[in-house]
Amino acid sequence: MTLFVSHTTIDCHDAYALSEWWKALLGYVDVEGDPNLPGHEECMILDPETGHRLLFIEVPDAELPAKRIHLDLRPRAGSTQDEEVERLVGLDATQVADHRGKYGPGTGWVIFADPEGNQLCVLRSEAEVAAWEAQRSEA
Repeated sequence: MTLFVSHTTIDCHDAYALSEWWKALLGYVDVEGDPNLPGHEECMILDPETGHRLLFIEVPDAELPAKRIHLDLRPRAGSTQDEEVERLVGLDATQVADHRGKYGPGTGWVIFADPEGNQLCVLRSEAEVAAWEAQRSEA
């Protein structure tokens, strides 16, 4: 079981404005079918050549924390979010918050800190996301 970097997340005050700035700088584009609009609290952009993604998330803090960038990790094929969460616990990662189920069954993420306090999030696997989306479309 291993994880891969799904995207890099940047905490900010204006997700749309910052995503537009980085798009202009890097030549990134909006994710197809998920355009960024003014007022969106989460805006993702991607490199059309490599597929690398940057996610800008608005945080309510008046002053942004020093650790504004973290990795969002997704389980590779054959592994699940729950399995990877248990593996990180076994590696002595510190669980900071558990947001599994935040938007209903099959949603959410878990926040961990590495031994030096750097945060990372464990997302659901692509297979878990696809199963959740299929279940939602059947409802």
